[in-house]
Amino acid sequence: MRAAAISTPRLDKMPGMFFSTNAKELKETDHSLLDDKTHKKRPKTFGMDVKAYLRSMIPHLESGIKPSKSKDILSVNEVMQWSQSLEKLLANQIGQDVFGNFLKSEFSEENLEFWLACEDYKKTESHLLHCKAEKIYKAFVHSDAAKQINIDFHTREATAKKIKAPTLTCFDEAQKIIYTLMEKDSYPRFLKSNMYLNLLNELQANSLK
Repeated sequence: MRAAAISTPRLDKMPGMFFSTNAKELKETDHSLLDDKTHKKRPKTFGMDVKAYLRSMIPHLESGIKPSKSKDILSVNEVMQWSQSLEKLLANQIGQDVFGNFLKSEFSEENLEFWLACEDYKKTESHLLHCKAEKIYKAFVHSDAAKQINIDFHTREATAKKIKAPTLTCFDEAQKIIYTLMEKDSYPRFLKSNMYLNLLNELQANSLK
């Protein structure tokens, strides 16, 4: 009798703990916990399941439509071209996304975000330059920026002066430094990464089906 009186009510009321009185829910919870443990034992590929990634980014890949029939499909040739230069990689929207995910795995995504912000800034209308320049500076260049990029003191100071009377080229120097940094540092590692190689292998395998 005591055991029945103690069990469910007190556990339900314990702060920070939630229990289900439904046996089916408890079984499902047990299975989910076991699944979680199983997933943790699996080797990580930058936290990514390549097939799931392909399905999400290339929805038509499994539909049997050949690459030439849809602009939305990523082809083997496109992915191979990414290895030719960083410029070709960044010229491709999906290439930007994949490279961005790789940089996140290295905690350096601010480099690509800044570079893309600079590319967008170059298309800005003159009356919006000041506002946009301030936002980019505060986000990436300022010494207290949340996503501060790795540039030298001279370039940081020079950029701060340029945005006071902003032009379309006021971030050019800083952008070149960050591009070179990605090109010589992150990009070569990306080409050797499981993220890139698995994507390429998956596309090659699908093209042979």
